[in-house]
Amino acid sequence: MSLTDADHRFMRQALRLAQRGRGHASPNPMVGAVIVSGAEIVSAGYHRGPGTPHAEIIALERAGDKARGAVMYLTLEPCTHQGRTPPCAPAVCASGLARVVTASQDPNPRVAGAGIEALREAGIEVEVGLLREQENRLNEAYRKYITTGRPFVTLKLAMSLDGKIATRAGQSRWITGERARAVAHRMRADSDALLVGVATVIADDPLLTARHVRAHRQPLRVIADSKARTPPGAKIIHAADRPPVIAVTEQAGDGCVRALREAGAEVLVMSERAGRVNLAALLDELGRREVASVLVEGGGEIAASIIEEGLADKLVVFMAPKIIGGADAPSAVAGCGAAAIEQAWPVRETRCRRLGEDFMIEGYLGKD
Repeated sequence: MSLTDADHRFMRQALRLAQRGRGHASPNPMVGAVIVSGAEIVSAGYHRGPGTPHAEIIALERAGDKARGAVMYLTLEPCTHQGRTPPCAPAVCASGLARVVTASQDPNPRVAGAGIEALREAGIEVEVGLLREQENRLNEAYRKYITTGRPFVTLKLAMSLDGKIATRAGQSRWITGERARAVAHRMRADSDALLVGVATVIADDPLLTARHVRAHRQPLRVIADSKARTPPGAKIIHAADRPPVIAVTEQAGDGCVRALREAGAEVLVMSERAGRVNLAALLDELGRREVASVLVEGGGEIAASIIEEGLADKLVVFMAPKIIGGADAPSAVAGCGAAAIEQAWPVRETRCRRLGEDFMIEGYLGKD
């Protein structure tokens, strides 16, 4: 059966529903479901978070007998494995639905097409791939996490037009305006974890919480601090409902580590790379803790490390229309940098939008 304009309209509705799970669903995917009988939506649902019913189960329960002979628009194929909740595919198979249109196959190796196959074996007509690109973008963090065990990493930078993140005297508040800062706080609220380098903590004593927006929960705050230089009285240790994780190396003194733990921080002793915390190992550890997305903020050194080590998936730059200047003013990305232009790190699929007087530029790092 060829896909119609109505199919596209109802799938867009399912995708809009799925987005309501942003900041809630992780480490599960954001999923929306819409059940249509004739040309009428009879029920809908979205996944609210781990341990809660999945979108298709909510939609089926709301539809009741109206599901028989109807069409379900589902942004991701139904699961076939027991997790925190029972598998969804059996319920969909038993529902009496005539047709299921799904945007994408689940990349989870425990599913990976098994849900679609189960529906077809039950006699349900299945269409796969409608608005797949939109669904893949929506769940880009889930896709990275579920296939690699490592969180999706977004590097966020806020800078002047000449690439400065502070003045030569160290002043950085505020380079960008209120609208840009509100979007940045929304990014914090939607991320599972927030990662900064210790230099940012020492220089700014930040809270690193999601403010000025409605946040379902605060992100886990993580500090890369090879020598345990974080002050025990730093705001970040006492500012939220759960303590930060401070990643140190064997270079850290026992007294410093003890003081941080007594202040309430969780201290992880990690391996090191070039004298600093091994960020790849740290991301692996966060993945084991079901952290699916990490927002990296902070200074030029950690930005350089994330880029140079190939750990950043996405780049978001907030750029203010002002010139700071100064050879000694810190730049957004430090490190050694590229020796030749052809060695520069490309950013692909870039998009730009205006936020008040500022600009927000998004793109992806690494190979296609």
